[in-house]
Amino acid sequence: MLIDTTLREGAQLFGAYFKMETREAILSGLLRLGVDEVEVGWVGQEGIDELVRRIRPRAGRTRLSVWSPCRSADIRTASELGVDRINIGIPVSDAHMSKRLGLDRKGLLEKLGRMVLSAGLAGIRYISIGFEDVSRADRDFALDAALLAQSMGASRIRLADSLGVLSPREMGGLVEFFRSQLTIPVAVHCHNDFGMATANAVSALQSGADFADVSVLGIGERSGIAATEELAAYLAVRGGASKYHAEHLRDLCSLVAGAAGVDIPRTKAVAGADIFACESGLHAHALSKSPELFEPYDPSLIGANRKLAVGGKSGKAAVSVALGSARSHYPAGQIEDLVTSVRRMSWELGRPLTQDEFSHLADSARKH
Repeated sequence: MLIDTTLREGAQLFGAYFKMETREAILSGLLRLGVDEVEVGWVGQEGIDELVRRIRPRAGRTRLSVWSPCRSADIRTASELGVDRINIGIPVSDAHMSKRLGLDRKGLLEKLGRMVLSAGLAGIRYISIGFEDVSRADRDFALDAALLAQSMGASRIRLADSLGVLSPREMGGLVEFFRSQLTIPVAVHCHNDFGMATANAVSALQSGADFADVSVLGIGERSGIAATEELAAYLAVRGGASKYHAEHLRDLCSLVAGAAGVDIPRTKAVAGADIFACESGLHAHALSKSPELFEPYDPSLIGANRKLAVGGKSGKAAVSVALGSARSHYPAGQIEDLVTSVRRMSWELGRPLTQDEFSHLADSARKH
């Protein structure tokens, strides 16, 4: 269901350079997570043959694939890498066909047929054809191309919203259109130019897609693609996909962030440091009674921890919770004074209080 392409699409991030040891570490993290397929890189990438040799003994049920341009020589090279699948990219929009390849529709279909045949003759048993810019292509022509690829022996069609222009509803409709006409699996590759990538990937899967491309932290060209951690967490927590071990996601995100030179916003879904942090009085009080009231899932499911603090937004209930068993030693008036002191100090510091700062204020309130 999940095709992780951090080492192909993610490696195209501006300024990202993954050394061999880093690539192997990322691959190991993806295997621990349990993704269905890893696109380990592209044909001609330095060291890709060595990387496949290193990781092959540990791949288990995870399939290894490689991306290739739609060229016979590259397809033959891919066949010698020892991967399970090849992902051949070819544009299907008129603009890309004419301006990039110098082909009309007939010429592209001829080229596509030859390349699928070439891959089969090279001994590649699983041939995935990626339709680049399909979201701006003539849909009927793209379907003709998909049906041709299927008839020639292709194993999967991958639909790429290359510029991230589709909405979740439009993506769902696109998938349903192809799914209704094809007998082979359908995959999607959703870019994030309008912040729709993960939502589009979810919509695609719910509309019948068999696979969705993802990248850790969503890194890739421009604003990237659907995020591995977001989709894996959603499928594991909300979809009951027990094959994904979401508890490894945050460590994997930290690894990729360091390697790619990308900062993780503290409120970033799944990966952020403060996604289970709370200082709001109402929410903090409710969390102390029943966490599911204000948390979508148990933090431990993704290897995170809950963090509660008092500060300028805290009230009497939240401060009482923070006092714990010691609150019985404080008369009501002292707790109200403590709330005032907490709020004042927090606003002066411009942040919630640390445990030591709160303890100091609490001790002072009790003595007075």
